[in-house]
Amino acid sequence: MAKSNSIGRFLTKKIIKFITLLVAVCLVTFILMELSPIDPVTAYVGASTKVGAEQRALIAEHWGLNKPPVERFLAWFSSILQGDWGTSMIYRRPVLEVIGQKFLSSLALMGIAWILSGVVGFVLGIVAGANEGKTIDKIIHTYCYILISTPTFWLGILFVMIFAVSLGWFPVALSVPIGTVAKNVSLADKISHIILPALTLSLIGISNICMHTRQKVIEIFTTDYVLFAKARGENKKSIIFNHVVKNVSLPAITLQFLSFSELFGGAIFVEQVFSYPGLGRAVVQAGLKGDLPLLMGIVIISLLFVYTGNTIADLLYRVIDPRIREAQRG
Repeated sequence: MAKSNSIGRFLTKKIIKFITLLVAVCLVTFILMELSPIDPVTAYVGASTKVGAEQRALIAEHWGLNKPPVERFLAWFSSILQGDWGTSMIYRRPVLEVIGQKFLSSLALMGIAWILSGVVGFVLGIVAGANEGKTIDKIIHTYCYILISTPTFWLGILFVMIFAVSLGWFPVALSVPIGTVAKNVSLADKISHIILPALTLSLIGISNICMHTRQKVIEIFTTDYVLFAKARGENKKSIIFNHVVKNVSLPAITLQFLSFSELFGGAIFVEQVFSYPGLGRAVVQAGLKGDLPLLMGIVIISLLFVYTGNTIADLLYRVIDPRIREAQRG
């Protein structure tokens, strides 16, 4: 009962913090868009010189751009509270409909990358930590440092040049073949288009998981219970599976959930490089074309996505690790 009440208080505090953070982030985003040199009306009509001043005024009035900034923000915020997220200026469709479509594409990309980075990083970290100072450890160590210092967009461009252009193993861009009707797109087509973007995005998170896991493994190998296991005659493989894996799993999983912000940020660059029609590409288009309703909607969804990951990580620690529960009670 006490445990249930503790988790309830924890979630209540998290919800209050989320609401406060949401208001602050929306306000800052709106102010930055107001200070931006981008004119939403000009971005809306494009480079056409046939649109006169009267037509531009009508467009501004239609989208509410002729009102004072404070009035526009309050009107938008009150609409959000009522469940109306507005209409996208770019897509001429409801914001929630656009976000729903784009988010599903991004979720598939980020989900595959998230699992790959977690599994590969965890395995490499255990291998490196169990062989500290050896050749394999140095190779993995160097590999991780190279990945950390490599820009995501450059890595994506390199993959396109090698695997798509030179070797022709994968499509260059998009999530489906060009000119193909949606009902005619096969699962194989979708998989072939998502492999390169997912591989590029997954490489971002491998280094952090690997280096963190490696350090934890090294620490565990110096503990008394591992030394006792060695004295009993247990081999390294047995020690890793019986003692190391279960002790480094929780920190690795927690760190993986905390990487949601990096995952979403990396998806923006990856989707731009591969012209992948996801949420990351949509946020860039919304920012460059002054589509405030769509941009604000994506900000809310991305904040919810990242905050959920952080909350799950904190909750895992509280539920599984008894030391944190005791500290909270104290």
